Amino acid sequence: MSVMRLERHLRRRSAGGVTASQYAALVTISKKGELTLGELAAAEGVAPPSMTRIAANLEQAGLVRRRTDPLDRRVALVALSPAGAQLLAEARTRREVYVKERLEAMAPEDVEVLARAADLMSELAGEVP
Repeated sequence: MSVMRLERHLRRRSAGGVTASQYAALVTISKKGELTLGELAAAEGVAPPSMTRIAANLEQAGLVRRRTDPLDRRVALVALSPAGAQLLAEARTRREVYVKERLEAMAPEDVEVLARAADLMSELAGEVP
C-alpha cells in the first residue's frame, strides 16, 4: 500500500496540468516513440475511443503532434511535441527533488534499507538488475 501511495503522490506532483491518463500516455510516447493510436491504446490498456479522446486533448494542449500514417490514411500517428517533452522533463525534476529532499531528511541507515528494499521490489517485479 505504501508503494502505491508514494506512486500516487509522485504522479500528482508530476501532472503539470494533465490528467493521470494523459500523463501516462505522454510517458509511453516518450519511451516508445511515435505510435499509432491503436498501439498507444494497447500499451495503456484502454479502449481505442478513449485513447482517441486522450490524444485529441493532448494535441489541443500542444503536447503531442498527430499526423496521418502515409501508408494507411485511416491511421493516426502520435509523437511527443517539444512542449510535451518539456512537461515530462519538468515533472521528472519535480519528482526527483521531492524524493531527494525526503531521502536527505532520513537517517543514512534507513536510506540503505530503502535501497535494499528497492532492489528486492525490482526482483519481485521480475526486472533484471
